[in-house]
Amino acid sequence: MRAKIQNAVSGKIDAIGLPIMALCWVSFFWGTTWLASKEGVRHMPALQLATIRQFLGGLIYVAYFILKKQPWPKGKQWRTILVLSVLNFALSNGLSTWGVKYITSGLGAIISALFPIWIIIINFFNGERIARMALFGILISFAGICVIFVDYIADFLRPDFQFGIILMTASTITWAFGILETKKKAASFNPYFSLGLQMLISSIFLFGITEAADINIPLSEIPSESWWSIIYLVIVGSVLTFIAFIYSLQHLPTEISSIYVYINPIVAMILGSIIFSEVLTHAIAIGSAVTLTGLYMVNKSIRKPKKIARG
Repeated sequence: MRAKIQNAVSGKIDAIGLPIMALCWVSFFWGTTWLASKEGVRHMPALQLATIRQFLGGLIYVAYFILKKQPWPKGKQWRTILVLSVLNFALSNGLSTWGVKYITSGLGAIISALFPIWIIIINFFNGERIARMALFGILISFAGICVIFVDYIADFLRPDFQFGIILMTASTITWAFGILETKKKAASFNPYFSLGLQMLISSIFLFGITEAADINIPLSEIPSESWWSIIYLVIVGSVLTFIAFIYSLQHLPTEISSIYVYINPIVAMILGSIIFSEVLTHAIAIGSAVTLTGLYMVNKSIRKPKKIARG
């Protein structure tokens, strides 16, 4: 009897422990990818870095599932994969990689974490009521962002800083659309294989854009600093952390699995101040805490949408 109880308890701990470990991995290492991107784009065109990263990451996934003889997508599944490859990777990841070239990695992480607010706004225009908690959360997050920007007032006079903010905001909006598309068109197709195909397709899309714009540099001219960043982004960011992310989503409640959203910016800000000497003042720390508090309220309200009639 004791052995049965011990096995049952051990099984439960294992079942909970591994998803929690996966969540901890996601929470920390996705925060570090902001610094890897920042280092990489210092020495090469940002969109070229995003292209190479998505190509290599996608190639690893797709090659694995080809070797495993995994069935390929069929019919409408391809449409969903194509749409998500543009929204989640070509646009969202491409724009955020470009944007972090002009702003600090910590600020980029904070702005990117605001995607639940855009989900609320998009849903409102699709006929959903904005819950009171969500409205308060949006106002609190906005107040937090204002506090953060107190230390960036002088930077707002610089066109490149303004451009970086615009790029980062646009990437957050496209990520929100991608999440809504994923929920709307959720399919039984293998999520990891789908992820790899999205990365691979987005790299082809980005390559076409960067070649047409003539911004790519020869691979031989890419310095080792950028190659190490790309290797880190591919292995840690695109492969290991995405696997951990999907695993945590599948095995943990939504309110738990979404915690990474609040931890990523903190990791990026702290490491950014240590590694790149990025400014981390009391105003930025307090503003970030306020912003993430508001974001938590928004994120919590998303789980209980209410429809309103439009006449």
